[in-house]
Amino acid sequence: MTGRDRRAVTGLTGADFQVFDENQPQKITYFGREAEPLDLLLLLDVSGSMRRWLEQMAATAKAALALLHPEDRVAVMLFSRRTAVREELTGDFGAVEREIRQAVRGQSLGSGTVINGSIIDAAHYLGRQPVRGRRAILILTDNQSLNYQVPDEDAIKALWEADSVLNAIVTGRLAHPEPPRGTGELNPDFTPSDVWKLAEESGGEAIEAGRIGDSFPQMIERIRGRYHIQYPAPQAAPGQLRRIRVELAPEARKRYPQAAVRARSGYYTR
Repeated sequence: MTGRDRRAVTGLTGADFQVFDENQPQKITYFGREAEPLDLLLLLDVSGSMRRWLEQMAATAKAALALLHPEDRVAVMLFSRRTAVREELTGDFGAVEREIRQAVRGQSLGSGTVINGSIIDAAHYLGRQPVRGRRAILILTDNQSLNYQVPDEDAIKALWEADSVLNAIVTGRLAHPEPPRGTGELNPDFTPSDVWKLAEESGGEAIEAGRIGDSFPQMIERIRGRYHIQYPAPQAAPGQLRRIRVELAPEARKRYPQAAVRARSGYYTR
């Protein structure tokens, strides 16, 4: 949750929130924050246009990773047309830093950029890991690609099923997606990438890169400090989509009238 200045609002408790599942209020049974271990996957776009941004990320990686806790783990996955895990989840942050530096040197992952498919691969990777606490993906990309037969709904579903939050650092002048140009009818098999939307739907956030030296540590700090709320799932048939909403309780809203709550917008029952 962030305040008017976009800084994280700290010091809240479970009593400061309200959770609604299909518009029905729910009883919060668990509320956590700093104490929970974090599994974080860095999903790095290594297409040709990203070189200088990767260099900037590598230069600030040590300071950013220092914001994590000893029990946290980080993995590194690279992507362009295909994905490849270059560092499995590990508590060796020095090894993670080295893999980020290696990403700058270019990788043989095909020409082009496939963003939604890469996010799905990242979510599946985290989903295969034993549950330890919280899961998050941090993608660095210019958000410039067309997804072929991989709509946003597929990526959101994969994130929800993996119980993983997507966060994004978006580079370049065209950070937000633009509608395709031309007078012809758009082929519905192709959809423009929109990591802004995917981050919001999963409960994370996306920011424009600015200076990576500032934005990379900033995003690590926000991911590490995010609140974790749980409630008993209502009875429902497996595979059902349920929509959820998280709000500040009335007294907390009075204290933080400008605050924005970011939470996942739904889940699939199991």
